[in-house]
Amino acid sequence: MECQSVTELKGQPDSPVIELCGLSEDCNPTTLFPPFFEEDVGVPHIVSLLSPLEGGGGVPAIFGVQNKYEPFYTGGKIQITNDGKDLFCGCGNKIQVLDIETGQCKQFIGQDEDEEVSCFCLTPDNQHLVLATKLLVLRQWKWKEKVLVRTWKAIHVAPISCMDFDVTSTLLATGSADSTIKVWDIDKQYCTHNLRGHQGVISIVKFHPNINKLQMFSAADDYKVRVWNLRTSACITAIEVHYSVVTDMCFTQDGNTMISGGRDSIIAVWDVPKLEVKKTIPVFENIESVVLLPEGKEFPDLSVSTDSPHVITAGSKGTLRVWDVNKSRCIYTKSEVLGRATDTETGEQNITQSFYSQSLQTLVVVTFDHNISLLDVNNLTLQKHFCGNTDQVLDIAFLGDNDSYLAVATNSEHLKVFEVATWSCQILHGHTDLIVGVTAHKNKKLLATCSKDNSVRIWQLDNGRVHCVAVGHGHTHTVGSVAFSCLSTKTLISGGQDCTIKVWEIPSKLSEEEITHLHSTITEKAHEKDINSITVAPNDKFIATGSQDKTAKLWNVKDLSLLGVMRGHKRGIWHVEFSPVDQCLATSSGDGTIKIWSLTDFTCVKTFEGHDSSVLKVSFLTRGMQLLSCGSDGLMKLWNIKNSTCASTMDEHEEKIWALAVNKKENMVATGGADSKVILWKDVTEEEEDKKREEMEQIILKEQELSNLLQQKKYLKAIGLAITLEQPFRVLNILKDILSQPDGASELEGTLQKLRMDQIDAILRFSGEWNTNSKHCHEAQFVLNSVLKSHTQEELMEFPNIKSTIEALLPYTERHFQRMNRLLQQAMFVEYTWQCMRTVTDKSQTQSNVNVTETSRFDISRMVEREVSKEQKSRDVEVIDMSEDDDDDDEDDNIDEDDNIDEDDNIDEDDNIDEDDKEDRMLDEDDDDRIFKEGDDDKDEAVIIPSPEPPKQKGRTNMADKKRGQKKKDKLSKKMKITDSKVKDVKRLKQLPASKHMKKKMKKQRG
Repeated sequence: MECQSVTELKGQPDSPVIELCGLSEDCNPTTLFPPFFEEDVGVPHIVSLLSPLEGGGGVPAIFGVQNKYEPFYTGGKIQITNDGKDLFCGCGNKIQVLDIETGQCKQFIGQDEDEEVSCFCLTPDNQHLVLATKLLVLRQWKWKEKVLVRTWKAIHVAPISCMDFDVTSTLLATGSADSTIKVWDIDKQYCTHNLRGHQGVISIVKFHPNINKLQMFSAADDYKVRVWNLRTSACITAIEVHYSVVTDMCFTQDGNTMISGGRDSIIAVWDVPKLEVKKTIPVFENIESVVLLPEGKEFPDLSVSTDSPHVITAGSKGTLRVWDVNKSRCIYTKSEVLGRATDTETGEQNITQSFYSQSLQTLVVVTFDHNISLLDVNNLTLQKHFCGNTDQVLDIAFLGDNDSYLAVATNSEHLKVFEVATWSCQILHGHTDLIVGVTAHKNKKLLATCSKDNSVRIWQLDNGRVHCVAVGHGHTHTVGSVAFSCLSTKTLISGGQDCTIKVWEIPSKLSEEEITHLHSTITEKAHEKDINSITVAPNDKFIATGSQDKTAKLWNVKDLSLLGVMRGHKRGIWHVEFSPVDQCLATSSGDGTIKIWSLTDFTCVKTFEGHDSSVLKVSFLTRGMQLLSCGSDGLMKLWNIKNSTCASTMDEHEEKIWALAVNKKENMVATGGADSKVILWKDVTEEEEDKKREEMEQIILKEQELSNLLQQKKYLKAIGLAITLEQPFRVLNILKDILSQPDGASELEGTLQKLRMDQIDAILRFSGEWNTNSKHCHEAQFVLNSVLKSHTQEELMEFPNIKSTIEALLPYTERHFQRMNRLLQQAMFVEYTWQCMRTVTDKSQTQSNVNVTETSRFDISRMVEREVSKEQKSRDVEVIDMSEDDDDDDEDDNIDEDDNIDEDDNIDEDDNIDEDDKEDRMLDEDDDDRIFKEGDDDKDEAVIIPSPEPPKQKGRTNMADKKRGQKKKDKLSKKMKITDSKVKDVKRLKQLPASKHMKKKMKKQRG
């Protein structure tokens, strides 16, 4: 989410209320607040208040993680490798591997889906690690390669509580809460023994160091120590010497003596060959661990000689005791706790485990609060201390000359001081309740803490060790914040839930031997609710406080007189901070905003919005031109005051960030949060710019190389380079270029088959993007088809992104398939429509031909009728009228020659003509008068018969003429027979029903 721009509140009607206390209306506030940096301080006042806010500016910075502390141990037993380099600790569902030299977690063993690890064990040869989960699953790892060798289900019916390997790294014994012990052969991978006999949870199992004896010792909640013969799987003996749970066992080098310790405050010395107890030694504390010192070696500082075995016991009192086994007495006692204030009573710190590391020559001690200490075995002095789990980090401060230490207040009464280089930790005891706040003086030698025990303490750093030198009592409730004066070490200011401010005077000389008791010089009730933050101005003249009552107040240091109240936040104020160069104050609040206030008139100058929840800390950077903030949303934000923008947002914490500290040079930032993480941030602006510049140069070179490859048509290398550049659409264009060639499909298939497996995985991933667009889906489907044809299912399943690729391809592929089906159906419908149109056209053409034929027949009948009429008019008087027509020759019977019948006058389809009539209408081929020829389907052609010769006039006839006339009559009679037939046809046609248009036209002609 982008941060919103800063809101200018000055001059707006809803501006925060400004309240001046103890000042007249006509006073000038600027006379009360001189510049923070005066000439006598050595730093001149260079700019006015609003210059950096409106006219100045700072270069945007980018902070990257330089180092990180994370929880690595949450409980259980720990182990160290034989070479002393790595430390194995259980942390939730994983085993963290800690580099002892650097204090950093180098790797973890386990799987995310595993349940919490209940127990683990490292083989003596350091090759394998076996862990057991609460789901009764055993996993065998090659931890150096981080390879899971084997996973099998334990036969136990309850969680595994303890494990141990024999000296050959072959046999593994597991003890469970189901009262059984099982022995596993991890090489041959089967269970060799199932030992029953104990009652209750198995607390410890130990193989005898001499493998030839094949014996195993165990103990459980029945307080009995049992010895098992692994050859016969029988219990040799069960001795009840302890009266509580046995927690540890150790063997001498020859294996003839065993020493056991338990929570009954005794240690027992066993004669192993005789399987009996030689003696018991009271130790007066619950024992958790018994460590046998190396035999044959003297430890003068511990008063240890070589004439007797010596053991170190550790338990509930948190002390280490050295015992002479033969003399049954304690010869040396050492408290493991360091940094304890001399005014506090000796408190108990339960030690849960201790063991000896031969390679490191150290004694490893683990406490109940997940702290791991490495002690020099010669004198039991602390070498390194690791904090396995800090819980919530509430406050943090840089300490030391080069800011080489970090003081961390956690959800504990103990103060932790980390060495930044190695994360080695000092545990400082003094407070009796949770430490709420911590702050360091600018000289980086003094440290102040405040606690829920209503006290403040001052600690001093000397030669890498921190000691409590002063304590102040006087508050009636939790002290929430403390602050040193900036220019001297004379004053300490504190405030808390009792709503009061106290000014403490610090003596000039502080001693570790005798803790100084501080005295409050001034006490003032400051707010109506809890005081969350106190800060002192750079000139040591003013104090600013922030409270849950939503106000920030400015006070005079000398008499704690109130100078002004700044109101405007909608929720409680968590932190206040003075600008290092200007007369302004920054406040952060639970309303998610940061405000900058002018101290000349107490107005809100700017408001920064961007956090999603409460802003818990705020600090100035780059000489007051930038702000750094952190909040409950787990984000750290860098703000540019000049242009009122958020320069960058850093997200590394998983929960709210309570603590924020900046070193002297302002190039390193430390944060701590509720996720138990402490993160060191470094200004990496220049490095990031150089990195981006190099990346841009590389991209330009590769782009040029890609263009050259495309020009040279080296498509295989071009595709590989485009995949390297993560340019999916560049790859798409290359594929289109290949497919556009004459034999592109086969060439593209061959090119795809030559790609590496990682390149095929990438191009399949690209296909998922192409497939979302119908314009590019064909290329995507081509690639998918080619890959599926050329690779087996097993090969495809090895692709790291195959699952996400299939999920991306599947929905759009189905959508494209449905779309193609619809297109296919539409194409078939077009074909179907075309076929239907052709059928209709053929029928229409056939009907048209029938209509033309009927029209031709009607025209023929009219022509015949006209010819007959002409013949009758031209006959001679002597010619006998052979016509069978009635005598009254009506006009209706005559049709003029010029009467043209349009195509519209065709006989209707319903006018059926018999086949006999059709045959009668056909003229004989020998007829010379008329010949009718029926042409093609489109037209009919008629041939006109020539008219007969006119008859002779009356009175001129003779015999020859009579004969000639008779012949003509015979001939004419012959012709008339044909004509009569035609006339009958005409009459028959006239009897047929004519169309309305035809009747109308004939009536018009008669009229």
